[in-house]
Amino acid sequence: MHSTQIRQWTENGVSYRIGADYVAVRMEREWSVLSNAPVNGGWCRTNLLVNRHVPHGYCEADPIRETKEWMADHGFDAEQTVVLLTAAWTDRAAVVKRSETGVTVTAVVTAGVSNAARAGKPGPVYTDVPSPGTINILLLVDGRLTEAAMVNVVMTATEAKTAALQVLDVTDRDGDQATGTTTDVVAVAVSQRILEDVVHHYAGLATPLGQAVGQAVYCAVIEALRG
Repeated sequence: MHSTQIRQWTENGVSYRIGADYVAVRMEREWSVLSNAPVNGGWCRTNLLVNRHVPHGYCEADPIRETKEWMADHGFDAEQTVVLLTAAWTDRAAVVKRSETGVTVTAVVTAGVSNAARAGKPGPVYTDVPSPGTINILLLVDGRLTEAAMVNVVMTATEAKTAALQVLDVTDRDGDQATGTTTDVVAVAVSQRILEDVVHHYAGLATPLGQAVGQAVYCAVIEALRG
């Protein structure tokens, strides 16, 4: 069973809405975003990220078109909103915040591991449109980052996700240690505000940015999977 209650709050100009139908994160102004989201993914500037819940077995012939119709029904701008899809329960999203010198990171994670997989192993290959994401990570980064650092954030977030799966002993169908699932999505949104006169050029594990990203994602993935 999952809850029908909606959690809503606003903190430092960012509004969060977590419910059974979707998670929405809305900023007061446009932030820089990098993602592999199926709808409006890539590089963009936007003030709204949405993680949409879809049913298990969701199999639309054109999920992007269908999602844009859903967006219109919910009052979301189909051209500006970055949208992720997941069959995991969005109302169970974990929210973890960490701060280091010149940056604050908030991870909003929904997770399931029904299609856990291990990178580097041969397996099924799909060339059609993306399926709903199983571990979806929204990262709100309040600080000034270069584009290279934003790419580095994706790397560090992925390493932290894999570390969390190791701790939880998540395995693929063969019993091998999983590094993720076949449909994971990461969206990194950056305010580009300069905090404490710091511009972040890197997000490696020994940097303030990398520490904040790694700890937030690691804890949020564990919390989301433990429910």
